[in-house]
Amino acid sequence: MTDNQITLAAPYLLFLGDVRDARHAKTANGLHYWRRNLCLAQLRLPGCVADLGLPDLTPAEAAQRGARSLIIGLAPAGGLIPAHWLPVLEDALRAKLDVVSGMHAPLTGYPGLVDAARRSGSRLIDIRRAPANLPIATGLRRTGKRVLTVGTDCGVGKKYAALSIEREMRSRGRNALFRATGQTGIMISGEGICIDAVISDFTAGAAETLSPNNSPDHWDIVEGQGSLFHPSYAGVSLSLLHGSQPDYLVVCHDAARTTIVGLPTYPVPSLTQCMEANIAAGRLVNPGIQVAGICVNTASLDDAGAQRHLRAATEETGLPACDPVRTGVAAIVDRLS
Repeated sequence: MTDNQITLAAPYLLFLGDVRDARHAKTANGLHYWRRNLCLAQLRLPGCVADLGLPDLTPAEAAQRGARSLIIGLAPAGGLIPAHWLPVLEDALRAKLDVVSGMHAPLTGYPGLVDAARRSGSRLIDIRRAPANLPIATGLRRTGKRVLTVGTDCGVGKKYAALSIEREMRSRGRNALFRATGQTGIMISGEGICIDAVISDFTAGAAETLSPNNSPDHWDIVEGQGSLFHPSYAGVSLSLLHGSQPDYLVVCHDAARTTIVGLPTYPVPSLTQCMEANIAAGRLVNPGIQVAGICVNTASLDDAGAQRHLRAATEETGLPACDPVRTGVAAIVDRLS
């Protein structure tokens, strides 16, 4: 994985822009949750609804307090950088902060940012870029074991589930490694491949590269993307399923979700439907694939409601159901053997 490593200068100023839907601040939320010690402050524009509870600072103020990077903490649909954000990003560069982006539009495509970076000596770091010379998938079985998080929809907590499983396994002394497939996961772990930046013919091959042959006791915990049930993003989900060749799946779901995000005429599938579809597709490359458990984001529920929802998930599937943040994932890790 050395070719896919990144090094970000910490601590961070998290840019939240003027986001109108707090769910689009998932990069900032992920960094704040998993790498809180590296997050110094936030920068919000008028109208922003997201709030991490960090100090609100300008780039110059953050630099004076020791910040070394401004990270664009947003993942809006389309991945473009609005024109009214550019002066703020240029201010960050003038304050000698690196600017880090996981957006589809590369920072290097904006001449004003390139010029400001050249003048200050700061870096423009685009996370969402594909490595060169990725192979086409072979479908050949590999040594070691793999877990893949899949979802009833996109944005339901697949990254949190995978990171939580890795943390729980490592706390037990087991040989496990989180494999990041999205921009936020890469920022958290320091390496990975942004699967949705890869040309479609090579996405399954990228997933094979991400989880290569390993020792029999090694576990790759692969971060899932999208959902087989989301018409916009099912392609990347299927590529990860085939390329990672998981021995186990963990199905992720948001308790508040009833329709596919952005597509209100498409209902969210049941957990059973999600399990069956992913197992059927995954058997192409691993006939022994099975589901280890269910991870549910219950943030929208109170404690009693969360417990009821988790019990219902277990009753439906016969598998342990956890909220990675609320309950931990020990019951799922118990089944990984």
